[in-house]
Amino acid sequence: MSAGAMNPYITEELRALADMARRFATERVAPGFLARDQNRVLDRDVMREMGAMGLIAPELPEEFGGLGMSRLAAGVIHEEIARADLSISYINLLASLNGQILAAHGVPGVVAPWLRKLVAGEVLVAIALTEPRGGSDAANLRLRVERVGDDYVLNGEKTSISAADQADAAVVFGRTGSVDSGAHGVSALLVPMDLPGITRARFDCHGQRAIGRGSIFFENVRVPVNHRLGDENKGFVQVMQGFDFSRALIGLQVLAVARAALEETWDYVAGREAFGKPLSAFQGVSHPLADFDTQVAAARLLCLQTLWLKDQHLPHSAEAAMCKWWGPKLAYDVVHQCLLCFGHGGYDRGVMEQRLRDVLGFQIGDGTAQIMKTIIARARAGREAVPA
Repeated sequence: MSAGAMNPYITEELRALADMARRFATERVAPGFLARDQNRVLDRDVMREMGAMGLIAPELPEEFGGLGMSRLAAGVIHEEIARADLSISYINLLASLNGQILAAHGVPGVVAPWLRKLVAGEVLVAIALTEPRGGSDAANLRLRVERVGDDYVLNGEKTSISAADQADAAVVFGRTGSVDSGAHGVSALLVPMDLPGITRARFDCHGQRAIGRGSIFFENVRVPVNHRLGDENKGFVQVMQGFDFSRALIGLQVLAVARAALEETWDYVAGREAFGKPLSAFQGVSHPLADFDTQVAAARLLCLQTLWLKDQHLPHSAEAAMCKWWGPKLAYDVVHQCLLCFGHGGYDRGVMEQRLRDVLGFQIGDGTAQIMKTIIARARAGREAVPA
C-alpha cells in the first residue's frame, strides 16, 4: 500500500509524488544502507540525484530553485527516503529546515546561490546550535559573535552537530548581546565551512553514522555582516520559529522507519512456523505488533496534520512538539519489538539493528522529550503557568 492510501491529507498528486520517491529510494538509497553505516560517508552522488529529481526542499519558492510545493509534499518525500535510510533522509531534513531559514531571514543576494545549490543537492548545510555546556538550554549560548567593521568575528565551539564534518556551510547561532540577555542576545549567521579559523572533529556515534555528528571550532572566524539571518540579537527568537516544521518532519522520518520494520515483521511472523502454527497465530506475538501498528498510524496522522496546519498558516507549535517527542520514542519501541520477533536474526548486525540504532538518536537531539512536553504545557496552560 502506498504512503498516501486512504489518507485525508494526501491528494492524488501527493500520492504520485510519494510513489516516485519510493521507487527512487528503493532503487538508489536502500542498496547502500548497510555499507554507509560502515564507511560513515554520506553519498553525494545520491544527494545530487535527489536534487535533480526535485526531491530536496520542494517547498522552497521557485526563485530559490524550489518547486513552490506544500510542506506536506516535503513530508511525503521525506518519509519515503527515511524508510530506505534514515541517515540519507537527513539531506531532506537539513535542507527543509535551513532552506526556510535562509529564504525567510537571509539577504537574498547572499542566500540565493546557496539555496539553489541546496535544492540541487550540491551542498549540505548544517544547523549549529548546541554547545558543550548544554543542549536543552539553547538560549544560553556562549559562542561569541563580535562586530568588527563589516564583519562578525566568531570564537567558540558548537558540538553534537549533525553533518559537522561533511557540511559545506552552517547556520550558526551565537551571542551578540550580553551574557545575561538570554534568547534576546542571540544572532544567527550563514557561515561557509571553508573559512579560515574553522576546524572540525567527528564523534563515533551509536547510530546515524553516515550523516555523523561532531564539533565545530571557531577561532577568530570572520563572517561578513550581510551573512546575518534575521535581526541582530533576535536570531533565536525569529529563526527558531522554523523548528516547528522540522519537528513534524522528524516525526515522519522516524515513523517511516517504524512502518518499514512493521511491514517486514508482519510478513515474517505470518510465514515463520513454530509448534505447527505461524508465529502470528500466537497472541503474544501478534498483539504487540497490532498495538504498535495502531499507534504508528495515529502518530503519522498527527505529523501530517501538523504539516497541513503549517500549510494553512495556522498555529501548530504544540502539535509539532507532540510529533517530536512521541515519534522517536514510539519508533524506537516499535523497532525494538520487531527486532525481538526476528530472534537471533534480528540481533545480528543488519537492517533491523541498524534501524534501532538510528532512531534512538532523535530521543536526544533536536529537542528532548522534556523540552517538547514543556512547549505543549505552555500552549495549553499558558506560559505564565509553566515558567522556565
